Amino acid sequence: MAPKEWYNILPDLPEPVPPMRKPDGSVVKPEELEVLFAKEVVRQEFSQDRWIPIPEEVRNTYLEIGRPTPLIRAKRLEEYLKTPAKIYFKYEGVTPTGSHKVNTALAQAYYHSKEGTERLTTETGAGQWGSALSLATALFDIALRVYMVRISYEQKPYRRIVMETYGAEVVPSPSPYTQVGKKFLEQDPNHPGSLGIAIAEAIEDAVTHENTKYSLGSVLNHVILHQTVIGLEAKKQMEALGEYPDVVIGCVGGGSNYAGLAYPFVYDRLKGGKEVRFVAAEPKSVPSMSKGEYRYDFGDSAGLTPMLKMHTLGHDFVPPKIHAGGLRYHGVAPTLSILINHGIVEPVTYSQEEIFEAGRIFAKTEGIIPAPESDHAVKAAIEEALKAKEEGEERVILFNLSGHGLLDLKGYDDFLHGRLGSHL
Repeated sequence: MAPKEWYNILPDLPEPVPPMRKPDGSVVKPEELEVLFAKEVVRQEFSQDRWIPIPEEVRNTYLEIGRPTPLIRAKRLEEYLKTPAKIYFKYEGVTPTGSHKVNTALAQAYYHSKEGTERLTTETGAGQWGSALSLATALFDIALRVYMVRISYEQKPYRRIVMETYGAEVVPSPSPYTQVGKKFLEQDPNHPGSLGIAIAEAIEDAVTHENTKYSLGSVLNHVILHQTVIGLEAKKQMEALGEYPDVVIGCVGGGSNYAGLAYPFVYDRLKGGKEVRFVAAEPKSVPSMSKGEYRYDFGDSAGLTPMLKMHTLGHDFVPPKIHAGGLRYHGVAPTLSILINHGIVEPVTYSQEEIFEAGRIFAKTEGIIPAPESDHAVKAAIEEALKAKEEGEERVILFNLSGHGLLDLKGYDDFLHGRLGSHL
């Protein structure tokens, strides 16, 4: 059964999360965020309660969309690699929208519906988050406009169609609908866009329209705690098999899918002394964890959000046009940044060629075509399995297959026909 509570890591972190700040350095008060977010979401963002009850209506909807998601042992991949390691993956691609994003989308839409919000705005990179929120707002009868990063809008038309089928309005970002969008279009009429720009547009839209709020798909704590259903389920599923992971792996853009799987196990390490490693994979072309500076920065490209202390490449960073659109973000969740600083989470980086090759191997052995984002986790899992083979050690590997790639086949097509570009 799906968990009845979400896990909140804030009271268990090695150090407190530095407060959100305004450009003048003053601390953002929780109530100031209510212009954007649902009140209950704001409460959860700052809550020090370790366990936060999942509303019955949200939990029932989780069950309706396929939670708990399956935990699968990748036996054919193990055989292919000739490794003594056991490889398990949590498969979030079975949800109707094909990724983990729906876990927080349903919760946020539910809270907004209870407060009478009529319209939401949001951003999306590759489209998984936009698809998830489009479904959630359809279920809870809320209008939605999605600002989709332009390069993904062009690369992934089927994601747009999914969102529009659920009833959302989807526009490429930067767009002519906001002052932020107009500014970037003036600089470059063919601007590829970025998550930072799309976030800024969605926020500007929300604060300039009546009865409109904003919904975020990663980075902040309330989003991450909603995702912990993944790890809480995985713990119970592994326990039923008599297993416990030696290493927990996932990909990281903002951090929500990885934290969702890893944080319940991080709790075991921080509070129970469990010897478990945490490996987080990112693109070489967007190395926010491994090369980003740990400092205060805006979450968007126009400086409209509060400033967060996090690993960041800078809010004006424009990422290359890689297919893993969900990982094209300049910053890392503040909670995850702290775990990186304390050596609890180990970042690794991979090129597009490497991750698509890993995805091809996984597809040929396990039958599932992963999303390009999830291919980073597959690559890291393969590397860990090969290390176990080299060292002659048994090892239990758990990774999050955060979404399927059936709407991302352009990336695989480019990979299979040599069009990716080795510099990415």
